[in-house]
Amino acid sequence: MHPTYKRMLAGLKKEKTAGKTAEAWSLYILKCCDGSFYTGITNDIERRFKMHQDGKASRYTRTRRPVEMLYSETCGDRSRALIRECEVKEWPRSKKAALVAKKRSKRDSSLGTRDSRKRGTKASPEERVSSPVLS
Repeated sequence: MHPTYKRMLAGLKKEKTAGKTAEAWSLYILKCCDGSFYTGITNDIERRFKMHQDGKASRYTRTRRPVEMLYSETCGDRSRALIRECEVKEWPRSKKAALVAKKRSKRDSSLGTRDSRKRGTKASPEERVSSPVLS
């Protein structure tokens, strides 16, 4: 783990959280216009995404606009979100891309099922997710 992250996590362990209200913090991954990924945390996804789009959130994304939200997950409190951010930032690009693809495939399959329920019809073969057959 990167030394900066180790120091940050050590500081979090010392930090007292008494008297603070529990906010829902989220981890998010953006795709920049140059194809690079940006990982961050926030307690307000919509506000933070708008800041990235307006060029007011981070130096990294400021010159790589427009950005696209690829992934987000709720982590609980700020400490857990920072720990998760450190973990994901250490991953190679391929592992981050796999995380995004997994989330999208779950979302797409649930949307197909949900849409067919609304219409009152069965899901078409394209909407169904077939499980792979093991030989």
